[in-house]
Amino acid sequence: MSSIRFLRTFVAVARHGSFSEAAEHVALSQAAVSLQMRALETEFGRSLFDRSGRLATLNAAGTTLLPEIQQLLALYDRIRLPRAAPGLLVGSLSMGAIVSCMSTLARVVAQLKSEHPDLSIRLVSGKSSELSHKIEMGDIDAAMVVGTGKKPPGSTWRMLYREPIRLITSAGMRDDDPLRLLRTHHFLRFDRSQHTGAQIDRMLRKMGVAPDDFLELNAIEQVLDLVRHGVGITILPLLHTRRWHDQEGLRTLSLPGALSSATRSIGMLERRGHRMQPVTEEVFRRYAHLAAEE
Repeated sequence: MSSIRFLRTFVAVARHGSFSEAAEHVALSQAAVSLQMRALETEFGRSLFDRSGRLATLNAAGTTLLPEIQQLLALYDRIRLPRAAPGLLVGSLSMGAIVSCMSTLARVVAQLKSEHPDLSIRLVSGKSSELSHKIEMGDIDAAMVVGTGKKPPGSTWRMLYREPIRLITSAGMRDDDPLRLLRTHHFLRFDRSQHTGAQIDRMLRKMGVAPDDFLELNAIEQVLDLVRHGVGITILPLLHTRRWHDQEGLRTLSLPGALSSATRSIGMLERRGHRMQPVTEEVFRRYAHLAAEE
């Protein structure tokens, strides 16, 4: 069906930002991609791209159409799926997760694949912002990410649990005043380019504290290991997958005032109407069950 092929090419151009890059991914020449997009614009009766040299970015009309076209393609792909026997799941799914969620997600996926031999699930790891972009571009179907209050067009979000945010020090520190600790010790930051790091930075400003920044890392486990060895202190979410009452060498303190109840949300973001929703629904259900047991 030529119209479906044209729509897939449109999504590829939107994803890669140029006709030449899209051509490589849809196995067409650059000229063929250009002709298809001209035909699509003629059919829709409006321009869909801002063309500048080798680049071709979506204009306002194209940006508005993108999530609807992605949903249409997902519906078409779902219609084409073979019908599974009752109780069996089939098809291919791509899912992502932030590092702290990957272990639980991998356990769920391994269990599902053992029960449903015709089900293929590919897992990728990344930052929440990266995974959200992959969902928006159609590279993956769903991901376990940090909730930000915003979601890409054409996506849905469901929360799984909240993780409290605490001040964390080595077990040897005896001071219980969080503000004094933050003003007198090296501070180990979590990457401010990530949502959690930016959230922690806003919390520090609310407390009126400009800590002595010692280093900034994008791996929570590395930060915790340095805190355990007395390199500095940090503010981090208490990961749901850790047994915090058994954390040898670490202690946690509540932040002052209203910040004592601060949390970050973890949940599943997915493309609305994608063809593998019965599978992501089962993944969500099993993940929530495992998380409740941990």
